[in-house]
Amino acid sequence: MSASSVARRMTAGEQLRAGRNARRVPQLLVGLVGYGISVTFLVESGLGASSWSVLAEGVSERTGLSFGWATNLIAVAVLVFWIPLRELPGLGTLLNVLLVGLSADFAVWFLPPPDTLAPRFGYYLAGLLMLTFFDAVYLGARFGSGPRDGLMTGAVRVTGKPIWLVRTGIEVAVLTVGWFLGGTAGLGTLVIALAMGPLVQQFLRRTTVRLPGDDLDNTAKSG
Repeated sequence: MSASSVARRMTAGEQLRAGRNARRVPQLLVGLVGYGISVTFLVESGLGASSWSVLAEGVSERTGLSFGWATNLIAVAVLVFWIPLRELPGLGTLLNVLLVGLSADFAVWFLPPPDTLAPRFGYYLAGLLMLTFFDAVYLGARFGSGPRDGLMTGAVRVTGKPIWLVRTGIEVAVLTVGWFLGGTAGLGTLVIALAMGPLVQQFLRRTTVRLPGDDLDNTAKSG
């Protein structure tokens, strides 16, 4: 898989039969839990959460749901947009819905709130790097995208545009909607929206698991 594209489409059954599950399953779980924890780092920093967190915060404010449950509700709703993109779900899709929000809520219990600017900035920087890295980790396991990332992978396949460009457009659009719903956005949020796509694209170079048939698939596309 090139740095500017996404891995080939596979059904849930094909994902499970693709091999290297001893590496891929732990990588999937670590990526999803790490992604959820990174969301809490960013929220607790107070310097800017991710675009999707701004949207979840806005939904939470409007509905009274916890932040984690609002995150899960959004994940389910986003699946509707997969239909025109012909995105295929998998184990990663299901576990994304279950684990990201729960991990975010759990992290609140053991992360002490930062009380000065230095630790707040540390939380922000750690959250940004973790968010982009663990996003690439779970995507690289190739068990299917989570609902939010499925918008990106589906749009990349449909449009042929690079990951960084598609992801940046999605992040900015989500940020705008979340801000109108009452979510908290700042300069740090805009930085995340602009940096998310390029960083995920770079991390995917290192985290994508190669599977039998990849070379054959690439040869068929170029022939």
